[in-house]
Amino acid sequence: MTTTTHAARSLIRLHASDNVLVARQLIGLGDELPELGVRARAQVTPGHKIAAQDIMAGEPVRKYDTIIGVASRDITKGEHVHSHNISLIDFDRDPGFCEDVRAVDYVAPDKRATFMGIVRADGRVATRNFIGIMSSVNCSSTVIKKIAEHFTPERLADYPNVDGVVAFAQTSGCGMSSPSYHFDVLQRTIAGYARHPNLAAVLIVGLGCERNQVSNLVEAQHLVPGRNLRTFVMQDTGGTRATIAQGIAAIEAMLPEANDVKRVPVSAEHLKIGLECGGSDGFSGITANPALGAAMDILVRHGGTAILSETPEIHGVEFMLTRRAISPEVGQKLLDRLAWWEEYTRGHNGQFNGVVGPGNQAGGLANIFEKSLGSAMKGGTTPLQAVYEYAEPIDKAGFVFMDSPGYDPVAATGQIASGANLICFTTGRGSMFGSKPAPTIKLASNTPMFTRLEEDMDINCGLIVDGELSIEEMGQRIFEYILKAASGNPTKSELLGLGDHEFVPWHLGIVS
Repeated sequence: MTTTTHAARSLIRLHASDNVLVARQLIGLGDELPELGVRARAQVTPGHKIAAQDIMAGEPVRKYDTIIGVASRDITKGEHVHSHNISLIDFDRDPGFCEDVRAVDYVAPDKRATFMGIVRADGRVATRNFIGIMSSVNCSSTVIKKIAEHFTPERLADYPNVDGVVAFAQTSGCGMSSPSYHFDVLQRTIAGYARHPNLAAVLIVGLGCERNQVSNLVEAQHLVPGRNLRTFVMQDTGGTRATIAQGIAAIEAMLPEANDVKRVPVSAEHLKIGLECGGSDGFSGITANPALGAAMDILVRHGGTAILSETPEIHGVEFMLTRRAISPEVGQKLLDRLAWWEEYTRGHNGQFNGVVGPGNQAGGLANIFEKSLGSAMKGGTTPLQAVYEYAEPIDKAGFVFMDSPGYDPVAATGQIASGANLICFTTGRGSMFGSKPAPTIKLASNTPMFTRLEEDMDINCGLIVDGELSIEEMGQRIFEYILKAASGNPTKSELLGLGDHEFVPWHLGIVS
């Protein structure tokens, strides 16, 4: 990123070839723009774009030296450039499989960064230590919530190493086709949580007549019942009150062993970070997203794993990832998931049309191409090692992609089910998201939002555009924060108690 001579106070130039600049602060109608030698032809809010030159109708609009659309009419230098005068055009892009694969300068195993983790008996490493309660169907969701509510901080006082008892209630499990992709995804998601290293023990509760039978779930997903994995079926245990009582007793029996853990130094190679963005604005792709990408490059060098998701939000910039794929097969798998999305939205009378949300629009993002350019930066620059389906267990280290919707709670749920033991969430407008059993770290893209929402934001990446830190320096700061959070330091969302209602498996199928 470069800036013009006046950028410290007004405009940011992202690339020498761009024909738009980004407003760093509020620019009023008629304000002088010494960088351009003209006056502003409109009021432009921070994060929005200003034409750096005359752009004729039909000519490409370039940001990050990438086409984000074409001018829908003639645009004059100094004019506000946004969705009112940019048209989205789709065009074929060369996937360039493997063309941008760069060797990774891995840190020697004995020199890698460490954090204080919890090592399970089978060698898995946890960043938190919860007991989880899962429902196989919506009909048992109230029961699992009641069981979890019993375990107040006062009742857990004798178990200081247990972070809590959390209910992962969900709204599906019946009224769905079986077999179906939706059914498979639901079972895979529940099982992913059940075997997550951040859960010391698990209780699964079903009703008894649902399609997603507990016994089938356990067998199909190769879960192994035992003292740390119990199952109940309400119609067999005597109904609501009896199941709640038996569930409480089961958790009480699990607590002593769950508490018998200690944190020890472990390599950062055990970290799997889910990458999310939401409420993005015009600064997200300038500060928080590339800084998080820089942190993920550091993590990958130390042997860890970075998980990019939200497939609809790489639409238009997928070539940035396919060119980093380690093989044509990996790159093609990503293109196949995008093709699936086009068919999926068409079949549900949806539109894969590049329109972004109202918050994104207000924050300066005109369309999905512009948003995607920033979103993809979270993944850094290392090779794309693999592409996974939603909630599929991630078994490769390095930078990977997991298919998911762009809806943040659904995407994060899939990442955690895949094995993410931390979530890093970039936001420009402000998101109040939190998650369990893997905690969320939230990164603000600009200082005004961070100041306004400091109780919710962990890191202020706005220091980049303020000129106080470089992207690389902020990336190092994020990486160090990740190590502290993984070691047990509570994130802002944890201090606020978020995460009990953010378990949202992906609903794909017809409800009948």
